[in-house]
Amino acid sequence: MPVSKYVITLCDGPSCMQKRSKQVKDVIKVELEKAGLADKVRVITSGCLGMCAKGLIMIVNPGYVIYGNVTEKDIPEIVEKHLLKKKPVARLLIEEDHLYNRFYRVFGDVNFFGKQMRIALRNCGIMDPENVDEYLALRGYEALAKVLTSMKPAEVAAEVKKAGLRGRGGAGFPTGLKWEFTAREKDPVKYLICNADEGDPGAFMDRSMIEGDPHTVIEGMIIGAYAIGAKEGFVYIRAEYPLAVKRLEKALADAKREGFLGDNILGSGFSFDIEIRLGAGAFVCGEETALIHSIEGSRGMPRPRPPFPAQSGLFGKPTVINNVETWANIPVIILDGADWFSSIGTEKSKGTKVFALAGKIKNTGLVEVPMGTTLRQIIYDIGGGIPNDKKFKAVQTGGPSGGCLPEKYLDTQIDYDSLAAAGSIMGSGGMIVIDEDSCMVNMAKFFLQFTQDESCGKCTPCREGTKRMLEILTRITEGKGVDGDIEKLERLGNMIKKSSLCGLGQSAPNPVLSTIKNFRVEYEEHIAAKKCRAGVCEGLVTYEINAKCVGCGACKRVCPTAAIAGSPKTVHVIDQAKCIKCGMCFKTCKFSAITKK
Repeated sequence: MPVSKYVITLCDGPSCMQKRSKQVKDVIKVELEKAGLADKVRVITSGCLGMCAKGLIMIVNPGYVIYGNVTEKDIPEIVEKHLLKKKPVARLLIEEDHLYNRFYRVFGDVNFFGKQMRIALRNCGIMDPENVDEYLALRGYEALAKVLTSMKPAEVAAEVKKAGLRGRGGAGFPTGLKWEFTAREKDPVKYLICNADEGDPGAFMDRSMIEGDPHTVIEGMIIGAYAIGAKEGFVYIRAEYPLAVKRLEKALADAKREGFLGDNILGSGFSFDIEIRLGAGAFVCGEETALIHSIEGSRGMPRPRPPFPAQSGLFGKPTVINNVETWANIPVIILDGADWFSSIGTEKSKGTKVFALAGKIKNTGLVEVPMGTTLRQIIYDIGGGIPNDKKFKAVQTGGPSGGCLPEKYLDTQIDYDSLAAAGSIMGSGGMIVIDEDSCMVNMAKFFLQFTQDESCGKCTPCREGTKRMLEILTRITEGKGVDGDIEKLERLGNMIKKSSLCGLGQSAPNPVLSTIKNFRVEYEEHIAAKKCRAGVCEGLVTYEINAKCVGCGACKRVCPTAAIAGSPKTVHVIDQAKCIKCGMCFKTCKFSAITKK
């Protein structure tokens, strides 16, 4: 078989899939045939590189040239100029074409990658996730071999504990300590679980890791199983993620075929196997005891703790549960050592953290930064700032249960303790940027509505408390708020946090409480002045026709309630009593003749 002169790596993550990655790949093959390069260029698909805002992403090696916003129409030019004439297509280049990568993919000189350090995402976007040989070429399963041939189970847990790795699922419990607790249990049957039930709005870290590098997660799980003495493990993943499920199934089959899973792994005498369990999309099943109930075939509802899963978990047996990102860090810690890993980050938060950067930000996508990086660096240096020169208003970290932090917190370091002190949480890694056009009261209502819908209903504080809070917020956004509503929200929120059974209820009030703390004036304006400064809450918006009206009648024709009157070529008038504030007139007018107040 001839050696490939070039390798084209095409992103095939969900975002790039929507931008026709499969069709682009077909066009590439056709154009390579035309140019006589079919036997000289290898074309592979990969997981997400993280630069979602600039997809479809294409990487051409050698040289590690990254192209963005690629379409089918661009392929003939890329083949002709880059592959035949050795001149990159400048208009499609992302920033600069002289990136370099080391083992952990520290990309140089490009703004998006300059302040990142990719450990959990080290292979995502650069390899074929469905080819086990490519994973092996990137030191895949070396950590497993090291553990099985030269380390005792207790030494593995001790190494992870020494590294200072905290669970990346949100709570931040020390991973090595959790493993030690489980290993000490005398029950000979133990289980191990990968929590891939990622359901936060705007979050796609765990899904992308499995889509881009499933073997890393599998290898981490096998190492963890050896450390605690488990023979069976489960990956609990949403059925909503078909690409991730497909690649995970392929990776598990390949790992078993190559002897990394199953009986007598690598001739060591240690046996371990992994099964997939599909979740139905219940957000509450991200909570570990609810997840356990779901795997057991029961309704996904949390139970009181103690006992903790490390003592009595799946089927009543000692169980370790960690999320995808946590498992992805394990092979690195084993290969390069706890001292190296713990040298990254802050005193109490070691290593890196992956974030799904979304919202009103130029460079949406996945980023991985050392703990201790500031919010400002992520939003402005990596994220590129706010689009259309809008002003930054807030950032929400930690998903729907996180807090909204205003501008004064932009220099807060990203670590568990600093975010908690600022009034938010790390969570699993969702980060949503909010600009000046957003209403913080409406934003709080949106997140509370999500958590209220996702409440399992088992405990009264969460089931009824979040419902009452949502009713108050809805009333406020409709212009029906009354004095004392803010205080009611605070009392209810604090009560729910203190008395709910699980983490969902305990953190559900966070968006409301943090927005009241940091943006109280907006609540007061909604209630006292019946005003939404962002013009988002339709119940508080008034539409008026100004002197720019030319009397074209376009607004009159689209008004569903016949609230607009006026003769041709005269200034029209809106009957406020009939207006339902749908905004159709505002959207239709081409002369800026309708004012939104």
